[in-house]
Amino acid sequence: MTATADEIKQAVRDRYAGAARRAAGPGCCGPAADCCSADPAGFGISVYDDLQPGEVPDASRLASLGCGNPTAIAGLRPGERVLDLGSGGGLDVFLAARQVGPTGFVYGLDMTDEMLNLARANQRAAGVHNAEFRKGEIEKIPLPDASVDVIISNCVINLSTDKPAVFREAHRVLAPGGRLAVSDVVALHPLSEEERSDLASWAGCLAGALTAEEYLEGLTAAGFTHPRVTPTHVYGPTAISALITATA
Repeated sequence: MTATADEIKQAVRDRYAGAARRAAGPGCCGPAADCCSADPAGFGISVYDDLQPGEVPDASRLASLGCGNPTAIAGLRPGERVLDLGSGGGLDVFLAARQVGPTGFVYGLDMTDEMLNLARANQRAAGVHNAEFRKGEIEKIPLPDASVDVIISNCVINLSTDKPAVFREAHRVLAPGGRLAVSDVVALHPLSEEERSDLASWAGCLAGALTAEEYLEGLTAAGFTHPRVTPTHVYGPTAISALITATA
């Protein structure tokens, strides 16, 4: 049976709410622990090679469930306005806020209350003043037209059941000349209906993945120019199976 959009959204929300609770609560084992991050396939905090201890709040590190480091590819400059789609515990927001400096500003957007609460607590702990976390969905971004210069996102767009809406909204809120720099899971082949029907695979960032061709077509249809997809990691069946199991 094919999962409905509402069922998929609830599965995603439940997964990330659980991750936020583990990162915020006594169940975590400390800054060096990996008990809060399902990372069997190299996802999560392990992709931030140059992140130093104490650079960001520990809870934002432990709640990281991304598949890349979008701030490393976005080329952020002082004074820019940035939006992070699916900001989670705030890790990429804090890194971006440092890069754009006091004259810039970063919005973090998330639909999960638990993640928003965690991110705001992390923001207070970090003393980051040029950022704000807002509740909302990436298919309907609660920002005005042309209000940001850069959009980043880390393994979140694949979770949406309406990716054309995500791309349209991203294009709408970007100012002329703005740019989109995201890390995401990309499928090597078009997924079948059977492959897209597993809720655990959706929540595990797999069943909703587009191929590179589908990604480029979606971005172009939304109005983006010169889009490109650059592969960084290729995962085999064993790693993918482990990721699904760990995030179920």
